[in-house]
Formats: sequence, C-alpha cells, structure tokens
Amino acid sequence: MSPTPPASNDAPKVGPHPVGKEVNDQSLASKYFLVFSVVASYWAVSLSMVFLNKYLLNGDSLQLDAPMFVTWYQCVVTVVICILIRIVSVQVPEYVAFPSVAINISTSLQVLPLSLVFVGMIMFNNLCLQYVGIAFYNVGRSLTTVFNVIFSFLILGQRTSAAAVLCCGVIIVGFCLGVDQEDQSVDLSYKGVFCGVMASVCVALNAIFTKRYLPSVDNSVWLLTYYNNINASFLFIPLILMNGEIGTLTSFPYIGFASFWAAMNFSGVLGISIAYVTGLQIQVTSPLTHNISGTAKACVQTILPVCFIARLRVTSGGFQTFSVWAAR
Repeated sequence: MSPTPPASNDAPKVGPHPVGKEVNDQSLASKYFLVFSVVASYWAVSLSMVFLNKYLLNGDSLQLDAPMFVTWYQCVVTVVICILIRIVSVQVPEYVAFPSVAINISTSLQVLPLSLVFVGMIMFNNLCLQYVGIAFYNVGRSLTTVFNVIFSFLILGQRTSAAAVLCCGVIIVGFCLGVDQEDQSVDLSYKGVFCGVMASVCVALNAIFTKRYLPSVDNSVWLLTYYNNINASFLFIPLILMNGEIGTLTSFPYIGFASFWAAMNFSGVLGISIAYVTGLQIQVTSPLTHNISGTAKACVQTILPVCFIARLRVTSGGFQTFSVWAAR
C-alpha cells in the first residue's frame, strides 16, 4: 500500500469567513427592516382609519350623523376593491394572486354568523367614535380582553390562568376610573360608553368566530374579508333605514362635494388595507407581537388627542389609561 501523501498547504482552511458574516449581517438587517416597515404600516393605516372615521362622523366641519351609511359605504368599497384585485390577478397572475370572487350562496350563509358580529363590531366602533372623543374611545372599548376570556371559556371551553383573570380585574378598574374621570368633563356620553362596551363584546366574538368559520373559506383571509363585506353590505341597509339616515343624507350640505366623497373612498381603501397589513404583521412577526403592537398603537392613539387637542386629564385620568393598557 502506498503511503498517504502529505496534506497540501493549498487545502482550504475551515473557519469563519468574513464575507459570509457580512452576508448574514445584511440578511438580518433586511429582516429587521421588513419587520419595522410592516409594523409602521400597520400603525399608520390603523391610526388613519380611526381619525378619518372620527372626522367623517363627528368632525367640526362635517358633523355627518350617519354612521351606518359611512360603514356601509366602506364595506361596498372593500368589495369593489376585492373584485378589482381579482381582475388584475387574472390578467397578471405572475405578479398578483387573489382567490376567485365568484359568489357562493352556501358559503355566504355559512359565514353569516360571523358577518352579524362583524357588522356589530364596526357599527358600535363608529357609534362610539361618534359619541366620545378619541382619547376616551380606547378606554371605552378596552374590555375586549375581558370578554375574550369570558367567551373563550363559554364558547371554546378554554380555561384562563389566574394571572390573566387578575389582569382582567385591573382592566375593569381602569375602565371604571376612565368613566368616572370622563364624567367630570362636560362631554361624557353614556351612549358612547355603552357602544364602547358593545364594541368590546363584538371584537371578542369576532376573533373567536373568525377562528371557527375560517375553514369555511379554505382558510383564506381574503375570501373571509370578501364574504364578510358582501353580507355586511346587505345587513347595513335596514340599519340605515331604521336610523333615519336617508333624511340626514338628503339634507347634508356636503353631499355633492368631491372632497367629501374622496374622504369616503379613502376610508374604504383604509378598510381593506387594515385587513391586509394586520395579516402581514402576524406573518412577519407572530400573533403575540401583533397584539403587543396593537396595544402600543392604542396607547399612542390615546396620547395624540391629548397632545394636539389639549384634552389633558389629571393624575387619575392618566392612571386609568395606564391601568387598561398595562393589563392588556
């Protein structure tokens, strides 16, 4: 047997490669930039949606007392955008992907319970915005976590830890302090408080029902959004009539203004955008990070009116906001 030749000095050496390390650093930086961009987009869209709805429903210049019509129009715009995106996806499938928007009556009926909760969620959100200021709006509908714990136990049979129940108690204390503090001002609306509580109920039920009915649309968030808004477009029509908003619209002085309809169309665009960026944020981070991001955004949403509208509250007002959001 011939002896093994000595190892050549030209053999590659194993060890850290500076170029590879640089590539990894660039990849990590790109990932962080993507996460930052998505979270920033979620914050921008969500904050814009709340303030634009407040402007449409109870702004100093518009004062449009037609929350059902505003929400109905947003649903219609969302459906139209879904159809347009589907048309584009058919023309250029290599760039845009979107599921079929052919209406299936059976699927629509299966999703109907979720749509009823969805309508209630949007309706009470907009009504709450109409009756209270944005600073109190987040406190008024802060009981979502509490109702989520309750409905998870009653509907899904999921038990909650003692620590989570304790946090729910802190949230309730913060909510009560918020109502008491707002009651000392001249603009407290008990209608707004009631709508905030009902919005919390519907938001909690919406999350639970979404989990239950998502398989009905092949686990497609886009299809669920599409069918939800189709159903809602019909469900809101009797609410518009019962609320007497036809007369309000006919006498609304800005009904023929292009700027008003531009704001309405933009609110519809934001409606479908918030659904997309919410799913994207969960995809690039995690559901837990998404909830933390939403809570942090809500804190900023509460502080902004204080800074720009000078609605500063005394220490108890600050404590009630902290109690609600810290517990969440």
